[in-house]
Amino acid sequence: MDGNFMVDRTNEARNRELIQQYLNILDDSAEGKIYVQKVEDMISTETPRLIVNLNDIRRKSAERASGLIHNFVEEIVCLEQAAKEIIQRASPDFVKAQQLWRSPRESKIAEGGLPRESRSLVRPKVVKSVHYCPATKKTLEKRYTDLTSYESFPSSNVYPTEDENKNPLETEFGLSTYKDHQSFSVQVCFFQDFDFTAAVQQLSGKSEFQPDKFQELPECAPAGQLPRSVDVIADNDLADLVNPGDRVRVIGLYRVLPNKQNGYSNGSFRSIVISNNIQLLSKETTLDFDPEDVRNIRKLSRKKDVFELISHSLAPSICGHDEVKKAILCLLLGGCEKILDNGSRLRGDINVLLIGDPSVAKSQLLRYVLQTAARAVATTGRGSSGVGLTAAVTTDPDSGERRLEAGAMVLADRGVVCIDEFDKV
Repeated sequence: MDGNFMVDRTNEARNRELIQQYLNILDDSAEGKIYVQKVEDMISTETPRLIVNLNDIRRKSAERASGLIHNFVEEIVCLEQAAKEIIQRASPDFVKAQQLWRSPRESKIAEGGLPRESRSLVRPKVVKSVHYCPATKKTLEKRYTDLTSYESFPSSNVYPTEDENKNPLETEFGLSTYKDHQSFSVQVCFFQDFDFTAAVQQLSGKSEFQPDKFQELPECAPAGQLPRSVDVIADNDLADLVNPGDRVRVIGLYRVLPNKQNGYSNGSFRSIVISNNIQLLSKETTLDFDPEDVRNIRKLSRKKDVFELISHSLAPSICGHDEVKKAILCLLLGGCEKILDNGSRLRGDINVLLIGDPSVAKSQLLRYVLQTAARAVATTGRGSSGVGLTAAVTTDPDSGERRLEAGAMVLADRGVVCIDEFDKV
């Protein structure tokens, strides 16, 4: 008993030391005031997430940066506590109504991918319940964790209705904390630098938990193989952040969960990512035009043969097919959606059907469109059906519920879908 007490005292002193080191890192009031300004903006805009850059930590303490990478579960708790104290110094009233949501990760990974499905049902989960006993005038607090939580060991999920003396308990819903749950799937890509995020949620609020499935980016899929996917868990403000077809980068904890069959573990395991931050990516947002580029674009627009010049820039390695390239260019650049006064929508999409003999570069033209368009999805008609191109009905392995999985047409919404071998559909 004394040994366990000494271990707890040692861990408490160690954590207090780490918190003080993170306080010195985040309190940059004497320097650039980066995080001081971020905290002020977060309070003024009521943003529930504070972004901490790992490079800023590395510049002040290489030891703490290394600890966050290799011992994330232990270090992130101290970092979040330090962030909470920084916020409390800036605005005590803001922290009294809110608490820091802990999101540690055992192994940080960053993944880029394409959300393949997004479950419409977001289920709330109890994180902390507060109960009041009228007989004893005492308050009981219980926290709930499972394998999808960041804590190392799951707790009992039995909801208390009475105390040890069989006195009935009343739940204080205003002081309890909930979260909603969402999951999805992504390609695994490892990076050296990460942005850590700490989310602040209200004590009486409800945080979201939603499981989604993310699929590997089509252009990154190995030749001759289907895009790979992995389930991702999104909590709180990250739930419902992405839609099928969005290009995202997920930063989170990589964890292995046992599969269950008839309520029991069957000895097999599946991998998931518990997200800490989700960044929406787009080819359009990555474009950076300097003043010289803008001048060249305006100069090009004044030329009379601009249509021919741009069409020759599409698939320049393919000789000929000038009319086909112009039609594809109209598909990529032309067409605007019109909304009438009565609310009706007139589609501005242009559809192009390429018909020709084998080996005349039809598939190569599709490949150029896939690489050029800001939002494009490639598929093939071989083995597909007309219904399968829009959606498919699948069964949730956890809850057994039926759900719709987005097809190529949905993933390429407001973009371009490239269907090869269309006659095989």
